[in-house]
Amino acid sequence: MSKSWRSRSIKIFLALFFACILLFAFAFVSSTPYNGHSVSEMYNITVGESVFDGDSILGTGNPIELPFLSNMGFISHQLFAFDIQGMVMTLSTGVVPFDFTTVASEGIDSYGNAKGIDGPGYTTYDGDKLAVKGPDNYVWAYSVPSKVLTKTKDGVDVVEDGKVIESVPVNEIKHLNYSSDYYDNNTIVNWYNYDAVEGSNFTLEKGMAGFSDERNSISAPDVPRIFGQDVVDYAAEYPTGSPILLYSGNYTEQNGDVFGTSLGSHAEYGDETREVNARQFVEAWNGTIIPPNSTSSGKDYIYFAMAADPSAPGGSASHGVCPSARALRDAVLAEGFGMPVGMTGDENAVLFGYNPASGITVTNSHDYPVKINMWTEGSGTGMGVYCQLTRYIPNN
Repeated sequence: MSKSWRSRSIKIFLALFFACILLFAFAFVSSTPYNGHSVSEMYNITVGESVFDGDSILGTGNPIELPFLSNMGFISHQLFAFDIQGMVMTLSTGVVPFDFTTVASEGIDSYGNAKGIDGPGYTTYDGDKLAVKGPDNYVWAYSVPSKVLTKTKDGVDVVEDGKVIESVPVNEIKHLNYSSDYYDNNTIVNWYNYDAVEGSNFTLEKGMAGFSDERNSISAPDVPRIFGQDVVDYAAEYPTGSPILLYSGNYTEQNGDVFGTSLGSHAEYGDETREVNARQFVEAWNGTIIPPNSTSSGKDYIYFAMAADPSAPGGSASHGVCPSARALRDAVLAEGFGMPVGMTGDENAVLFGYNPASGITVTNSHDYPVKINMWTEGSGTGMGVYCQLTRYIPNN
């Protein structure tokens, strides 16, 4: 760069600098007043939307540009950022980009991008200002149907986010191309033929609603993008409506005491069948995470073998689940939680009429999540069954 060109560049910059100072001074007289509420309404900014660091709070919309003469103060952020190109464009085009720092309290830069956010943040109001807040130590919500099959008198409707996208006649249900680790077309056909009545729903995909931090609900496609595929996999294992821990950060794991029992023998019910059911109970509850002040069951799609029992309703019961249930019950009560729904304090810990996996519920009364860990040791009538709760204690 020549010496004369460098000199001209400095003069241009200084001229722009002093021009901006003068314009900024006049801006207090000429600028239109804005606040977070008015800006979000005027420019369709979705409050409650999940965003990451660097995302625009405008979504896919174009940047907001306003007449320069009535919004002179907005050039100040270009000045302080030494955005020479932006200032030249403003002065040459007569429009200036909206300065979001004038209506934001935190987490938003002058161009409307989220900043300083670690993890999935969300847009919100802070008084009369806009803000983007980072996630709390824990974020949880409840799984809700996002894509379902609804039984009709002629077949099924495929419904996504409340809208019918396809109607399938009865003879075509067996050809539906829907499956997961937990269901396939045979499952759907059996549901239609034996379990469903007109209006019944079979959930294919789950979204999230009722967030702990009051952010907006999200549909199924957004769950893995915002909170990861692990959340999708976890939610798929549990009944629709279960509380799901979506995010956790800045915590320390603290293990509670271990509680255990042995399978024992009740040959009249078949000890081999009882062992299978004891292991199925462990499978149903191991790894269950219950968010703060929430209630959860065990996993869905867990099946138990039935043994003849004249004293049971219907003449049969899933014997063998009670030893495992006693271990879970003892760990839960030792944590200070109430008696799980569907259990008693007796030797026969599971009440008749409750599915040992999805029918029993445990309520976490702590202000932090807990994880249920269950495992077995050995086999046969001497098999040990154990349960331990892990606390997610916040560090702050």
